[in-house]
Amino acid sequence: MSYELAHNLHVFVMMKRVIFILNPASGTQNKELIISQIDDIINKEKYQSEIVWTSYAGHAVEIAQKAAEEGVYAVIAVGGDGTVNEIGRSLIHTDTIMGIVPSGSGNGLARHLQIPMEPKKALEVINESLVETIDYGLINKVPFFCTCGVGFDAFVSLKFAKAGKRGLLTYLEKTLQESLTYQPETYELETEDGMEKHKAFLIACGNASQYGNNAYITPQATLTDGLLDVTILEPFTVLDVPSLAYQLFNKTIDQNSRIKTFRCKKLKISRSKSGVAHFDGDPMMTDHVVNIEIITNGLKVFVPREKEVKEGLNVLQKAQEYVNGLKQLNDSIFEDITAKNRTLLNKNKELLKKLTKRD
Repeated sequence: MSYELAHNLHVFVMMKRVIFILNPASGTQNKELIISQIDDIINKEKYQSEIVWTSYAGHAVEIAQKAAEEGVYAVIAVGGDGTVNEIGRSLIHTDTIMGIVPSGSGNGLARHLQIPMEPKKALEVINESLVETIDYGLINKVPFFCTCGVGFDAFVSLKFAKAGKRGLLTYLEKTLQESLTYQPETYELETEDGMEKHKAFLIACGNASQYGNNAYITPQATLTDGLLDVTILEPFTVLDVPSLAYQLFNKTIDQNSRIKTFRCKKLKISRSKSGVAHFDGDPMMTDHVVNIEIITNGLKVFVPREKEVKEGLNVLQKAQEYVNGLKQLNDSIFEDITAKNRTLLNKNKELLKKLTKRD
């Protein structure tokens, strides 16, 4: 065997196997372009790359589980929060590392980890090979990595899942529509520190700080403290919406008077009946009791060496868009009510004329 052939064989054996899992249905990014960027950017002397497409919901779970069993060095999620969740749950408590190339509509975990939203830069994070071990949560034994909860956000996640269209605008539309009629529920909360009742619009439990799209529902949460950050949004009025929206995107919602927060390791939520809950933005049906807990040091992930500076202008712009959207919806509802009242008034006038004539 020649020296060159022996050297090449040694290099091939030493290369680390990395599988990229792509969800063709997530987000709006051009996946073919991302494949081209993978070929251009990923270090070929370091990694032996493979690309696998998902074909159905849950497929990424199977692919990632098989990869972990085979001792694959890393599995990279090219998709949104759903793809990240499916891959992450198969890699917990294994030596296989998860990487993220964000291409979904929310990208909550990627944003919390400050992984760049631009695929080229996200791929460079994988080349850098800096690894951090993070916590994860369980809601009724189902793993989550960002947030879970019950109430309004879970209700909207169910509507969003049925909408057919993805993206921030669709989610915003569903949020605005449903917020006008949604009724808060009374919940009994039990932690290691005791029990209390709350009437709440929603209860969110965060391992990470945000839902996605820089909407910080548990702004003080960290991925390595072994605790759940719980946010309770109590009933509010339309007048509270502008400040709530602003603070949600400005990372200060925990300062709002309608918000109650606490930390715990385990949380038992009891409600009057079964209903919907959510994990990482996906809906799930549960009975009247929901059990949530945090598991420490469960998942290895690639993280950037240098954190990106947050773009405050974009965050405030999103808050303003939310408020503007609510105003437009309220205006349209007001116009609709006015038009209906006008029609009713005209009908009453006609009826009055007829009755007057009869007399």
